[in-house]
Amino acid sequence: MNPGDIAFPNLNIYLENVPKTITVFGGFTIALYGIIIGCGMLICVATAAYDRKSRGLDPDSMWDCALYGIIFGVIGARIYYVLFSWDMYKNDLKEIFMIRNGGLAIYGGVIGGFLTVLIFCRVKKISFLEMADSVALVFPLGQAIGRWGNFFNREAFGGWTDNIFAMRLPVADVRVSDIPPELMDLVNGGVDYIQVHPTFLYESMWNTVLFIALFLYRKHKAFSGEVFALYLFFYGLGRFFIEALRTDQLKLPYVGLAVSRVVALVCMVLSAAVCIFMRYRLRKAKIRKGAESAEDESISDP
Repeated sequence: MNPGDIAFPNLNIYLENVPKTITVFGGFTIALYGIIIGCGMLICVATAAYDRKSRGLDPDSMWDCALYGIIFGVIGARIYYVLFSWDMYKNDLKEIFMIRNGGLAIYGGVIGGFLTVLIFCRVKKISFLEMADSVALVFPLGQAIGRWGNFFNREAFGGWTDNIFAMRLPVADVRVSDIPPELMDLVNGGVDYIQVHPTFLYESMWNTVLFIALFLYRKHKAFSGEVFALYLFFYGLGRFFIEALRTDQLKLPYVGLAVSRVVALVCMVLSAAVCIFMRYRLRKAKIRKGAESAEDESISDP
């Protein structure tokens, strides 16, 4: 298998010379990873602004918020990745700033983005929960698009598989540290490719379905913040299982657990608790309101 090629043999898809970068203006190199992330961000902001407008809210506030949210979301994603991959950067600190080489953690971006939204809403005196619903609606869309940056970077894959989506990558195009142990013997024996789970694709498909579901549900939500809570639960659900397949997991120091699986589990528990509690409150309020209406009717019609 030649360097630059990517294949999905069980789908009969064979791609040759898939680039990681493009060159413009006579020599300036741009990573396709960055282009895809940037396009995903623009599409997300436009979709979130549309959502706010469709619900009778100010769409311009989303564009204003996005200016800060994108910056601090990227910073959060990088900080999260560096913190849990410190051994990769401690001897060459300038590499921390080389995000063109990849190394952004989604959960760090989510944390950074939503903290920015919280501060922005406090300053502008607008509803955080309504803004968070619009942001959470488009996050899976951005993640579905952004995961294809991992495709071009030949990263975020899993262990060996021969399922319908099995992906082959030349050994020369991937980090040695990402090659799963069960394939290392073959590589050392001279095999020039690995065949693995395309976990980036699994997550992209999961996020696409999640975005469609949230988009269809958003106008039927029971309370402000429900879309946000549902995003955290269902994204966490998918990530919990998909992360288990990946070979490049960020691990908690001393414990050895995958950070993303722990965060996913915490998000699922908290968001489920919020949804159950809020629906319980709404149900009690509805029963109380019904009882008060019945009492008023009995008083007015003795």
